[in-house]
Amino acid sequence: MTKPKCILAIESSCDDTSAAVIREGSLLSNVTHTQEVHKNFGGVVPELASRSHLSAILPVIDEALRKANCAKEEIEAVAVTRGPGLMGSLLVGVSMAKGLALGWNIPLIEVHHMEAHIMAHFIEAPHPKFPFLCLTVSGGHTQIVRVNGPASFEILGQTLDDAAGEAFDKTGKILGLPYPAGPHIDRLAQEGIVKFAFPKPQVQGLDFSFSGLKTAILYFLRLEKKKNADFVQENLNDICASVQSSIINILLGRLIEAAEREGLNEIAIAGGVSANSGLRKAAKTIANEKSWNLYIPQIQYCTDNAGMIAMAAWFRGQEELFAGLDMKPAPRLPMMH
Repeated sequence: MTKPKCILAIESSCDDTSAAVIREGSLLSNVTHTQEVHKNFGGVVPELASRSHLSAILPVIDEALRKANCAKEEIEAVAVTRGPGLMGSLLVGVSMAKGLALGWNIPLIEVHHMEAHIMAHFIEAPHPKFPFLCLTVSGGHTQIVRVNGPASFEILGQTLDDAAGEAFDKTGKILGLPYPAGPHIDRLAQEGIVKFAFPKPQVQGLDFSFSGLKTAILYFLRLEKKKNADFVQENLNDICASVQSSIINILLGRLIEAAEREGLNEIAIAGGVSANSGLRKAAKTIANEKSWNLYIPQIQYCTDNAGMIAMAAWFRGQEELFAGLDMKPAPRLPMMH
């Protein structure tokens, strides 16, 4: 096998069906179909997610090829998210990728979803220089990773329970906000002030914990609503500002510790929660204070998308790291390196 110049990438780890085309390290297209049905249930319903992927995946791939102005005969490898994620959702993407690899007689490249979030920083300049630290924050994961090279990752800290994205969404559910709640909390927080204090989790090292914060918020709101039934409605913006500030302080506090411990000033932030405007603003302020070189991808590359899968696959393809057709989806896939 030779190093592929043109790769089709597929992402279906949760509730977004996405396909992208990359050629010589340049992203040519990135098409994503977002499932709206889950808003009715306050969270992702796995069975509905996998069914939606089945109906969306072919049109999304066709659109990615069309937007890239790329014929299927030009594709030299197909890449796919192997995990982590929802089993049914992953199975749709992996099965499609295997079928294309077999039918087109081209190699298959497996990609780790969280590694892809990190490699999204290389889609557009400026790029972080190796080694760098990456705070990766999403609905299902919160990690601080030392990135020594395109295929060399070392987890320095991770959540012991809930992820930061879960803390946003579960708080939003308590407040009666639509799912996913993160963007709503972000918007409302911009109109509020940090008025309420919540306890900071006591966790050793560089790990995270958000379950205690979520519980503290729940008990705080219950107590205040006993005093005033309209407390949430009257203070919604300030509650959101206070909750968001607490989560951001926990995240950036750990990131500062990691940067000082590792002696690095090349700092990146990735994952769906990195689209949060409060986190971006606070990170830029700290970067100026600490003389960090800070990197955060465009918002379209922060949330789940195949563009980041394509970028990670490009690096793996250059190392000729191909998968066999016996590769299986892995919902709890550990980082590969």
